[in-house]
Amino acid sequence: MYLLDRNGWYLERIIFFMAGIFILVSTLLAVVHSIWWLIWTTLVGLNLVILSLTGFCPAAVMLARLGIKGRLGKSE
Repeated sequence: MYLLDRNGWYLERIIFFMAGIFILVSTLLAVVHSIWWLIWTTLVGLNLVILSLTGFCPAAVMLARLGIKGRLGKSE
């Protein structure tokens, strides 16, 4: 079983947390308000696929500029 380090909030952990929150919120909004909120869910999923294929994540760039350090790789 693979477990992430739970000591502190580092860049990669924050990215996973943000993606999870965005997906849950957009899914809830799609159920409660409008099906069009699923576009947000799709964009988050697409960003996760792009991250896994290329290693580039716009949210990681913003968080790194705020001074949050990563543990799994380079965070520039």
